Amino acid sequence: MSKFKGIDISKASFDVSWKEDGKNKPAVFSNDKKGFEQFYKLLKVGDHCVMEASGPYYLQLAVFLQKKNVLVSVVNPLSVKRFCQMHLVRTKTDKKDAAMIAAYGEMVQPEIWKPGEDHIMEMRDLLTTLENYEKQASQLHNQLEAEKYLPVMSKKAKQSKERVLRMVEREVEKLNDELHSLTKEHCKESFEKLQTIPGIGPKTSIMLIVITNNFEHFEDARKLSAYIGMCPRVFQSGSSVKGRGRICKMGNPRARKLLYLCTWTAQKTNAQCRELKERLEQKGKPMRVIKVAMANKLLRMAFAVAKKNIPYDKNSGLKTCF
Repeated sequence: MSKFKGIDISKASFDVSWKEDGKNKPAVFSNDKKGFEQFYKLLKVGDHCVMEASGPYYLQLAVFLQKKNVLVSVVNPLSVKRFCQMHLVRTKTDKKDAAMIAAYGEMVQPEIWKPGEDHIMEMRDLLTTLENYEKQASQLHNQLEAEKYLPVMSKKAKQSKERVLRMVEREVEKLNDELHSLTKEHCKESFEKLQTIPGIGPKTSIMLIVITNNFEHFEDARKLSAYIGMCPRVFQSGSSVKGRGRICKMGNPRARKLLYLCTWTAQKTNAQCRELKERLEQKGKPMRVIKVAMANKLLRMAFAVAKKNIPYDKNSGLKTCF
């Protein structure tokens, strides 16, 4: 039987806790190669390490342990938080958090974590950097537009913003080229087949490849929908409480936004999305609900195309997978 070791990790160090003779045993290690080696010496065969997906700080330790064939699970911090609330835990320290993560692991028995391929992690880093640069470029562009209406403005400030904007735009172009180059080198088939779906373009294709590790991390389209945060959330209780249904947004907001934007093209070019839109309009559904339904339809199409490794064909038997 595996012994669960809860790990609460931060930038400089990580706390570990596990049960031994009915008591919690704590330990602290530095979040670097030396600390990883010290912690590894403490582990025994069958030990199961559980940690939260807290920013980028967990990744190096998780990859190190996985390469050493140690059982590793990376869980959603919100799940652990709700677990602590359920047990009325009032104390919050790194030591206590590690103990609660271990208890959570023992109760839930979380799935074993699988890291993405090196090229997927590199693509993810490129995507994050691109997103930050695009936000910066949009902010600078908006500032320059707004300053046109000022009665008095600084010429030096305007020139500085224009220089920075040009620099950011050049970097965005370079990173986009590198991202497409990596995608075509390692995931060319998936990249090309996803774009055979009317409505899905290069940006969305790359995003889906990255967040699914080229569709290897999900065996079910519903799980992927839940991971992104596109699945419906029902709010009902008894006969009096009937809240408005919404999507559960505990997922990837960037992917949701891209899929939602894809629906504007899909409603015109994708026959199945167009049929879905017309059917829901006849039922009186509001447009935002229809858009979410079409986004979910596109996601299921993408999953089916990637898993079956065949191009989209509206007349093929693949239609039954959607």
